[in-house]
Amino acid sequence: MRIEKLDENTKKNLLEDLLKRSPNSYGSYEASVQEILDTVKEKRDAALFEYTEKFDKAVINAQNIQVTEEEIKEAYECVDEELLRIIRRALKNIESYHAKQMQYSWFDSKPDGTILGQKVTALQRVGVYVPGGKAVYPSSVLMNIMPAKVAGVEEIIMVTPPGKDGKVNPTTLVATKEAGATAVYKVGGAQAIAALAYGTESIPKVDKIVGPGNIYVALAKKAVYGHVSIDSIAGPSEILVLADETANPRYVAADLLSQAEHDELASAILVTTSSELAEKVSAETDKFIQELSRGEIIQKSLDNYGHILVADTMEDAIDAANEIASEHLEIMTANPFDVMTKIRNAGAIFIGEYSSEPLGDYFAGPNHILPTNGTAKFFSPLSVDDFLKKSSIISYSRNALSEIHEDIEKFAEAEQLTAHANSIKVRFE
Repeated sequence: MRIEKLDENTKKNLLEDLLKRSPNSYGSYEASVQEILDTVKEKRDAALFEYTEKFDKAVINAQNIQVTEEEIKEAYECVDEELLRIIRRALKNIESYHAKQMQYSWFDSKPDGTILGQKVTALQRVGVYVPGGKAVYPSSVLMNIMPAKVAGVEEIIMVTPPGKDGKVNPTTLVATKEAGATAVYKVGGAQAIAALAYGTESIPKVDKIVGPGNIYVALAKKAVYGHVSIDSIAGPSEILVLADETANPRYVAADLLSQAEHDELASAILVTTSSELAEKVSAETDKFIQELSRGEIIQKSLDNYGHILVADTMEDAIDAANEIASEHLEIMTANPFDVMTKIRNAGAIFIGEYSSEPLGDYFAGPNHILPTNGTAKFFSPLSVDDFLKKSSIISYSRNALSEIHEDIEKFAEAEQLTAHANSIKVRFE
């Protein structure tokens, strides 16, 4: 991995480089995505069938687009019992963590008859996108569905691209059943997002779409926002490790590569105060690449977006981490909890040398659907909050209103909104 001195210039160049990976930088795809969205909106199911055959080489129709109970039963017969046990254990951790995020309605009454409050209501129907085809991501199934279940969403509609045989991977189906989706449809890509956003004969329109996907999925979600809500626009995976001279270089290298193996656009960054650690980590990554099955992808990822930055002080390293605002941030320092208190921007923070990033991907419980491309500065991980909406409650008695009606009337008149003022005034004429 390349080793660079951390200064304002290298930090600026790095940030600019990372932004090139954002879905917002792929404008050349937008016309193609919009054409798919428009076609599905107009032709509905017929467009889904055509695009699925074109892109996924699978023949889908009105009779087989929805996964049946028989297919789910078949899937259970194909999945190893040990893997099923692990899925259930992970699901329990995810449910327990997200249950602590639940919010409830509240009301505050005063002696004068004023009642103010907030009504918390779960969304009625949400759509979950899960990548498919050759890829198998049962962990994404669990992470998307469980917070919606905890929130109390009535209908959870999952879409995922089928294989050429027109079937969904058995492990994905088993995870879907265990997590509690209402229905699963065999469609992926931008066409699946269009179906969820606009509705077709087979797939109902949803209120919100969540879940990561490729560039077409990301741009489609961006385009349909407003017709429906979305969680975020996901970019390529990324990890940043903050480390000092006490860190184990082998652990650091292994964790950096855990994200670099995702794809050639993934980013793996080490920011350290130790030049010696930097050299050792670089050497360890070279060794690992020779051993790992996805070594070629890892090497390209590191060549494109892999960096080792050597900072003068831990304060400088922390400042850089906050500027980069990485999806995953690991802290391997002598006092990791002290460093953690100074982190403002990160999707998920892993503290200590035994808190490896894959813990968050699969098992610990916090959601692994996280803000990317610097959006951790203003976005949070997927949570129960994403599946709740809040309504303000306002109730005044005549006595309570009588004490303030003149103030409201004057306020409205100052804004030249006479009808506003009149709606209060008529109650006291």
